[in-house]
Amino acid sequence: MAAKLEKDKKWKWPAENMREWTDEELTTNARDFGDRILRLRFQYTTGQTDVLLSLQQLRKGLARLKTVQRERETEKAPSK
Repeated sequence: MAAKLEKDKKWKWPAENMREWTDEELTTNARDFGDRILRLRFQYTTGQTDVLLSLQQLRKGLARLKTVQRERETEKAPSK
């Protein structure tokens, strides 16, 4: 299981790389991150404690992604 998580580390990308993604990619990846968090939470509750670090990093990646989405929303909104 740990080997699969090692090759699947696109969620560790910094926010600078996420800013290059299109809006569709951000939405798709946000959904993907959420699905992965859900699966990792189930693994964690079943006693596979080696997924805790991956779960924490994935949450941070999702937060970065949502931050980039919010930045784009505020740029598009007209100023009052």
